[in-house]
Amino acid sequence: MPRIAGVDIPDNKPIRIALRYIYGIGPTNAEAILKEANIDGLTRANKLTEDQLANIAGIIDANYAVEGALRRTISQNIARLRDIRCYRGERHRRGLPVRGQRTRTNARTRKGKRKTVAGKKSVKALK
Repeated sequence: MPRIAGVDIPDNKPIRIALRYIYGIGPTNAEAILKEANIDGLTRANKLTEDQLANIAGIIDANYAVEGALRRTISQNIARLRDIRCYRGERHRRGLPVRGQRTRTNARTRKGKRKTVAGKKSVKALK
């Protein structure tokens, strides 16, 4: 199983798909990396030579923030938004959607499981 940028990528998949297993590399970045390395995207990952793998790893290291560094950058950005108490930071702090989505319905992924609030008890007239 080839290892690029500290991640084991599946060897039975085409390299353009296998690169996506690295956090921070999606379809567009994978195609750009392969174009720069002059490698056909349909080549299986286990068919690549050590030189080709080293070339891909070098391109990723030089031009892309991936894995731990990218996760750290994202968490630092969110922490900065919380610290300056801006609107987006407050939404992160409260665990609500950040990008303007509605919350009256849906938003369950951010809000978590429903918390039932006891309703008003109806008072029946005693006559």
